[in-house]
Amino acid sequence: MLLEKNKILIVDDEPDVIEFLAYNFTKKGYRVEGAGNGTEGIDKVNSFFPDLIIADIMMPNMDGIVMCKILKNHELHKFIPLIFLSATQDEYQAISAGLSGDDYISKPIKFSVLLPMVERHLLQGKAKVEND
Repeated sequence: MLLEKNKILIVDDEPDVIEFLAYNFTKKGYRVEGAGNGTEGIDKVNSFFPDLIIADIMMPNMDGIVMCKILKNHELHKFIPLIFLSATQDEYQAISAGLSGDDYISKPIKFSVLLPMVERHLLQGKAKVEND
């Protein structure tokens, strides 16, 4: 179930990825903002207050795993679902992402796979906040 107020933050150092995802999620009724690295991502979380974050793992300045760990250790942000995406098939990175994030999807991104994942995590995230 999609509510108009659902906000998604996309954190990726590839502008084409942000543009592709923003276009598709906006068509589905989501409000979307983008950030180019983990540092910008944290700043956006503090100003945009997203309901869900989609973040690349490998980025300059601050990678997605470090960004996620910072957010998950913050009282206000720890319940925001975070889905990692990455072009790498490196098992270590996938395991690290799984330990800190809520889900993982590899590039190239299939929006038909990502959308139900996002919807599921939004519902689960709302349940966590309501039950906390």
